[in-house]
Amino acid sequence: MPYLYRDSKPRPPALPGAARATHSSGKAYKELKQECLRRGVLFEDPDFPACNSSLFFSEKPPIPFIWKRPTDIVKDPKFIVGGATRTDICQGDLGDCWLLAAIASLTLNEKTLARVVPLDQNFGPDYAGIFHFQFWQHNEWLDVVIDDRLPTFKGRLVFLHSAEHNEFWSALLEKAYAKLNGSYEALKGGSTIEAMEDFTGGVGETYEVKKAPDNFYEILEKALKRRSMVGCSIDTSSAAESEARTPFGLIKGHAYSVTGIDEVRYGGRQVHLIRIRNPWGQVEWNGPWSDNSLEWHSVSLSERKRLSQVALDDGEFWMKFEDFKVHFDKVEICNLTPDALEDSTAHKWEVTIHQGSWVRGSTAGGCRNFLETFWTNPQIKLHLTEKDDGQDDCTFIAALMQKDRRKLKKFGAEMLTIGYSIYECPSRDGHLGKDFFRYHPSKARSKTYINLREVSNRFKLPPGDYILVPTTFEPHQEADFCLRIFSEKKTITEDLDENVAIDLPEPLNPTPSPQETEEEKQFRALFEQISGKDMEIAAEELKYILNAVLKKTKNIKFKNLSLMSCRNIISLMDTSGNGKLEYSEFKVFWEKMKKWINIFLQFDFDKSGSMSSYELRSALKAAGYQLNNYLLQLIVLRYSDEQFQIEFDDFLNCLIRLENASRVFQALSVKNKEFINLNIGEVRVQLHK
Repeated sequence: MPYLYRDSKPRPPALPGAARATHSSGKAYKELKQECLRRGVLFEDPDFPACNSSLFFSEKPPIPFIWKRPTDIVKDPKFIVGGATRTDICQGDLGDCWLLAAIASLTLNEKTLARVVPLDQNFGPDYAGIFHFQFWQHNEWLDVVIDDRLPTFKGRLVFLHSAEHNEFWSALLEKAYAKLNGSYEALKGGSTIEAMEDFTGGVGETYEVKKAPDNFYEILEKALKRRSMVGCSIDTSSAAESEARTPFGLIKGHAYSVTGIDEVRYGGRQVHLIRIRNPWGQVEWNGPWSDNSLEWHSVSLSERKRLSQVALDDGEFWMKFEDFKVHFDKVEICNLTPDALEDSTAHKWEVTIHQGSWVRGSTAGGCRNFLETFWTNPQIKLHLTEKDDGQDDCTFIAALMQKDRRKLKKFGAEMLTIGYSIYECPSRDGHLGKDFFRYHPSKARSKTYINLREVSNRFKLPPGDYILVPTTFEPHQEADFCLRIFSEKKTITEDLDENVAIDLPEPLNPTPSPQETEEEKQFRALFEQISGKDMEIAAEELKYILNAVLKKTKNIKFKNLSLMSCRNIISLMDTSGNGKLEYSEFKVFWEKMKKWINIFLQFDFDKSGSMSSYELRSALKAAGYQLNNYLLQLIVLRYSDEQFQIEFDDFLNCLIRLENASRVFQALSVKNKEFINLNIGEVRVQLHK
């Protein structure tokens, strides 16, 4: 499917107070609820119906689920009992521990929780079977409305549930997130940081525990104090190890939440401890400082109370920080602001956001390993103008996110392997070509290419202009993306592909040469033979001439020019307005076409007779047309084949339509305020014909 984004201009960050209603009716939560109360009915969501398609897309339910409302499950349902806490999250029969670990972290920040889970909802007198939750998606806050029918088996919730059987906020939140992503099955497998970002709009950073900095304890302490969301996990070496239990009671390939960090006096010295929670609500660490370990006997009751240390099989446990570093491999932190956890100073961050697309054949060039197409990727220019306070460099975070891949799972989509490179910008403007990247190394890059939803890294670079190139690892892979740039000082960003310009030579006015060339004699003879006495040819006759000549032209692949194409040529060249071409008009067109043939051959690098669609940008620029990514993507979708090749007849058709469109522009005043909009719009109309 095509991924086309027209507006790539930088955008300000979205505010949570302006969440957009997403229901297909166009109505917001309050309006839908009042409508149900007025009619005396319970809400049933047609966008996410209580049926198997909302559960699974690749399999049938393993057991016969029955959808029930909380009022049908328990006598006295509550939205929240005694406050929303991390013990309200108990995993069901869905492999979404990554989501549950994020929800557990969410409960540690009341303000953030209240934004995602509006707390003015209940099963009281104004109950109407409708609830809503808010999520951040690609620089936009969305308000997701659901009904409260939940999948059950033998009267119990199948998926996420609370330890309190009459509490339902967490189960309803999971349903809303499943709706956002298309189904419950779409939530199987993921990274905790993905959900953390959807709950906050924050920026994520990942640490490999074994390679973490020396002050890692202080980093985690600061993260939790700042209400950052923190998750951790243990790597697996094979699929067989997924959810395998270690001798110490830890689960491999499983997402945990970090819910606290502290220190206690033990044996005459301070011991660093970290508190971890298993979203299963059970199965805990059984080593030193676990719930029933001997170490706690040497800690005073008041100290144990301060640390909320209780010996319950609730999935939460303390462990020594040194043991944590030995047994866990990865920590994910979602910061509500991009302040560095290594830094003791809070900063005000500037944020700009670019939306873009990788489209096969035009802007999906792959990483630097694929030089022939790498340069065709979208390019974003960064102007780093102000140094950090008291520093010589400019700090910024670049976070590249691929969009909607989880939602597209049911169509076979997987997370693509993505990353980016940053280059020092040359003095010239415009999209950088292949030769620039051939001879210039990158100044910085993402740490790795990885198949996660988002790749983010922190950089310090001297003031100046830079080009950031976001890419998939392999070429020809399609996706939409969102690029966020966080900077301590104001950073100006611009997309290098947004300007549309046309620079055509003046129309030729041929003067008769004293002596015709052999080629001109042959053309005149053919023209006279076809045109007859009036020495003019119509579209049908032009089609015969051009197809006869072009099929004999060496070094180009050519199928056939259609009658419509020939009518477009006549529209382009006919100065008298009679719908036919005189010989002088045809001669001007032939000179023009010879130039186009030479351009085509110039960019047919492998001499195959066809041109790679990735070279189309340069070929069109040589012909006088500078197009933005959106228009280029449209042209490639229209004129290239499945192998991303363009034969000469398609190249010719494209140029004819572009030149016809350019005639409209020439009739417009440059002073007209709508000039640029008409310019782009007319090209788009011509391409769709």
